[in-house]
Amino acid sequence: MQIEIWSDVVCPWCYVGKRRLESALAGFAHRDEVEVVYRSFELDPSAPHHGHEPTLGVTARKYGLSEAETRQMKQQLIEAGAAEGLELRLFDTVHTNTLDAHRVLHLALATGGPAVQAELKEALLAAYFVRAENIGDHDVLRAAATAAGLDPARVEEVLASDEYAEDVRADVARAQAYGATGVPFYVVDAKYGVSGAQPAEVFGRVLEQAWADSQPRLSMVGGGDAETCGPDGCAI
Repeated sequence: MQIEIWSDVVCPWCYVGKRRLESALAGFAHRDEVEVVYRSFELDPSAPHHGHEPTLGVTARKYGLSEAETRQMKQQLIEAGAAEGLELRLFDTVHTNTLDAHRVLHLALATGGPAVQAELKEALLAAYFVRAENIGDHDVLRAAATAAGLDPARVEEVLASDEYAEDVRADVARAQAYGATGVPFYVVDAKYGVSGAQPAEVFGRVLEQAWADSQPRLSMVGGGDAETCGPDGCAI
């Protein structure tokens, strides 16, 4: 079974949703047969590279809120994160472009597979939300990528170029083709779509349904009392 997750590394609900899905997978009997792949989605492609403006003001302007209203909204998110074991520093994050982070995540998938990509994804989310680091900063990206085991030389090549930029755009196009207008957005076995940071129970039901659908099933016809032979011989 494959789960594709469209998300952005500056999306707090993506981090909350990640934890909720992980909770569902922890209770799923077939979790070792589930592959999770992260797909790119840029919430704000126009955000400045290496931006430094606090997101508090950016959010207030975007939604036409006062600073007090914005703080209340972010506090609710902080509490939602805390319920999942996350300490989100939403009052300290900066508004920055995430294209380079997504490109490095594509490098991780291409060279290390889903497991390495997942490790880097967690590292980038923690860097931004837990430590309030600027994930538009190449030094932050280098540190996270090399800690996840990526080749430092390849990381430098990617950051110094536009490599994987087309892959990022292709991911966004796929999400839009599915009808996704925001993230997180989950697609299970290219058949089931889940929008938003749903409760773990919802993810659990989707996992069970998708697994059942992936297994061969027969529709039995006729009665169950016809003659058969078994390990103990044939009834006469």
